[in-house]
Amino acid sequence: MHVDEEKRIDNEVDVVDAEQAENVIGQKAIGERIRRLRMKRSMGLVELGRQTGLSASFLSQLETGRVVPTVRNLARIAMAFNKDLSYFFREDAPVSFRILRQNERVRLQRTLPTGSNFLSENLSTLVTDGSMVPCIAEFRATLEEVVFYPRIFEGIEFTLVVKGTLTLISESETRILEAGDVAWLDAIRKRSYTCAPGEDARAIIITRHRRN
Repeated sequence: MHVDEEKRIDNEVDVVDAEQAENVIGQKAIGERIRRLRMKRSMGLVELGRQTGLSASFLSQLETGRVVPTVRNLARIAMAFNKDLSYFFREDAPVSFRILRQNERVRLQRTLPTGSNFLSENLSTLVTDGSMVPCIAEFRATLEEVVFYPRIFEGIEFTLVVKGTLTLISESETRILEAGDVAWLDAIRKRSYTCAPGEDARAIIITRHRRN
């Protein structure tokens, strides 16, 4: 192939126009989606700023569309609301059901006070209105017990143990949950789930914030 022909082919390659890319972001109304998520939580810009490490003034500009968010900043906001990044680009058309394949789920390893091996898979992309947050919690066998301390908030927590045995401590009450057992809790209570040393366990935990 001649050099001139190579140059001609290179010149024919389609290049994404920056202005068109910004128009796509604008059409998805990302700023409005951020504002809706924040209002559903009755959360102020300052509080969201503390959770994301972004300034309240910058978040205000995002919501009003005066600035275009970077992927890094958008990811911070998505994590604050337990959302997948794709939430901000999804079509608003109503759907009758959603499927999240196993290989599409993001596995997060959390750092616990004991340094134990605890992983979670957030399934909140299936619930786009933020009404509930489902996840799969996995306790992996270690030489020490694995302890998970859920967040305290006004709402409810529903837990189904699908594998192994977990010890649930809620305030002064202790319960042993085996595979197939279900627990319903007031999420305002301080609580923990513990898996014994050398054992594996898995549970489906669904939380729902109380709406004003």
